[in-house]
Amino acid sequence: MQKITFRKFEYLFIVIVLAMLTHQAKAQLVIGSPNLQFNQACASDSFNAYDVSFVFNPESALAPNNQFLVEMSDAEGNFTTPTVVFSSSPGSITSSPALVTFSLPDTTAGEGYKLRVKSTAPVATSSPSDEFSAYYKLHDTPFTINKFVSTGAYCPNGSYLLTIDNPGFGDATSPLLFPSLTFNWYKETGPTTAVFVAESESLSVTEEGTYFAETNYGSCPSNSFSNRVTITEATSGQTTTTAIESSAGNPFCASEGPTTLSTMNGDSFTWTKDGTVIPGATGRTYQTSESGVYSVTVISGNCQAIGTIDLESGDFTSSIDVEGVTEVPAGETVLITVTTTATNPEFEWYLDDELLPNATGNVFEASEFGLYRVVVFQNSDCEDTDTFTFELRELIDLFPEVANIPNLISPNGDGINDTWVLPTEYVSGTNTEIMILSNLGDVVYQTKEYINNWPEEQLRLTSVNLVYYYIITPENQESIKGSITVVQ
Repeated sequence: MQKITFRKFEYLFIVIVLAMLTHQAKAQLVIGSPNLQFNQACASDSFNAYDVSFVFNPESALAPNNQFLVEMSDAEGNFTTPTVVFSSSPGSITSSPALVTFSLPDTTAGEGYKLRVKSTAPVATSSPSDEFSAYYKLHDTPFTINKFVSTGAYCPNGSYLLTIDNPGFGDATSPLLFPSLTFNWYKETGPTTAVFVAESESLSVTEEGTYFAETNYGSCPSNSFSNRVTITEATSGQTTTTAIESSAGNPFCASEGPTTLSTMNGDSFTWTKDGTVIPGATGRTYQTSESGVYSVTVISGNCQAIGTIDLESGDFTSSIDVEGVTEVPAGETVLITVTTTATNPEFEWYLDDELLPNATGNVFEASEFGLYRVVVFQNSDCEDTDTFTFELRELIDLFPEVANIPNLISPNGDGINDTWVLPTEYVSGTNTEIMILSNLGDVVYQTKEYINNWPEEQLRLTSVNLVYYYIITPENQESIKGSITVVQ
């Protein structure tokens, strides 16, 4: 028998170790299907925590920086665009089985959701979990329909429109404030039973019975349901009431477009606004962007129905108590006040397009000259803005008290001796004629209403110092003559 030398043994040992390492390196991570620790997920502001467990193998395959992600499908169980509802910290989960807690997004609503688990290092994905129903209950309190009136009547061959009150009636909050929600309407069939009628925000009733609405949370229990309304058919010749529905709610944002008012079916329709008939408004619907009290009279056979809605556009008005250009003496300030009907208003003030961070109220004391802008923001369901601009300038005294007729001016825009300023006994209102002549004898300026504004335009200086001549002729007095030297 051939003996195994030490060198051959060493070589064999290395081969075996390398084989074991290669086998381990090639071991793939397998993640089992998530095991739901709940039957259905019915989340709300007060509760939103759900447990799910999963197993994986081998534990040794995990890299130190591995993360486990829990992804949720769409409501049909599709993972085309999954939502990550849980992400572990790198390296925090190292042993199997693992138990994690996740929360539902507030847009969750459906009966066919699934979960799956993914790892990042190495990359692996489990098969999906069992199907489960899940809803985030954005609104979970009772709401009102029909302005909480418990009865209604429709004309023969007509209908009665039931609507969810928006923004609500009394202390009840309307679920219509949450655009992602849907609603189911039911008709009672017994003291504790009802039959599904339709899924919509309103219901046109053509059969007698007692009706109510519920926010659609599928199989999840809900406290978001309406009051009951019993609808009957009116007798011929009877006058009854009807509802008017605003497609954009009430209040609505007129800045986002008009709303459509609609009412029950009938043979003819007459719409009024603030008690005045609207010309041409003779259909079942009427579109408007204005606030007001709207009424409709519906004739159906020998029956008449009248509906009214106090529609609010959600817009606001504002005003400011300052002119577009305001002049004040140097060193003085101006108190500016903005008056507005905006809901929860906020204010931003700017000077020469620079935000004034400490100016946040509707009253501002302006002390610097420049161009101001104030923006009024309305913080409500109907967000909107209003903007005002005004300029604050230094008040220049056109007729200051001077003792003598000046013989030197320097029209360089520095605010000092820019114009020829005369004593007040020679200016506008004194019927004094002012005549200015060039050094060639040409009349360049002449008036009897001088307002200390010469030269009105920039002079073309052909030498370092240009000389003009003046003749001042007061009423019934001798003329005064002299020269004016213009320097740069």
